[in-house]
Amino acid sequence: MGKGQQKGRRGGAPEVIELDTRIVDVARVAKVIQGGRRFAFRALIVVGDRRGHVGLGTGKARTVQDAIRKATERARASMRKVEMLGTTIPHQVIYKFGSAKVMLKPASPGTGVIAGGGVRAVLEAAGIRDVLTKSLGSQNSMNNTYATFYGLMQLKNIEAEAAARGKRVEDVQPFWVRNYVADEP
Repeated sequence: MGKGQQKGRRGGAPEVIELDTRIVDVARVAKVIQGGRRFAFRALIVVGDRRGHVGLGTGKARTVQDAIRKATERARASMRKVEMLGTTIPHQVIYKFGSAKVMLKPASPGTGVIAGGGVRAVLEAAGIRDVLTKSLGSQNSMNNTYATFYGLMQLKNIEAEAAARGKRVEDVQPFWVRNYVADEP
């Protein structure tokens, strides 16, 4: 677990939010210079509060610890809200980043996170507990992680979408949502 951030509240002490920090990938990279190669480390970090907020960051430095620190700072700065429907996502989304293509599909309660590697890290850090995924393109962990992150940013709120279309929420939401929301404790 990462160090907590403080969030102010009215009329009381600041609330400390505990962030889930996950190291997705640490790789040694090389830059070719006149005298040979200069080695460094690149880290990919996912940070989330498990309540619908997630961030992603990369850092590069000569030591692993510095690369992880830089990536963590960038991930905290890039935290965004994810639209959720209970413990899953509101609708299917396919997102392409580089040559990686990731499909995210809502699942019924109790399914769990059917994903691997960086995709699982992003989804669990965001607090999504029931989702089906499929990697359709490249198996590059960095591109798959970014495709998942940006795919989650494409999710729409059902109430806002219904209002924008001038329809009722029941007309916009998928058929399985009525049963899904009714079954929640």
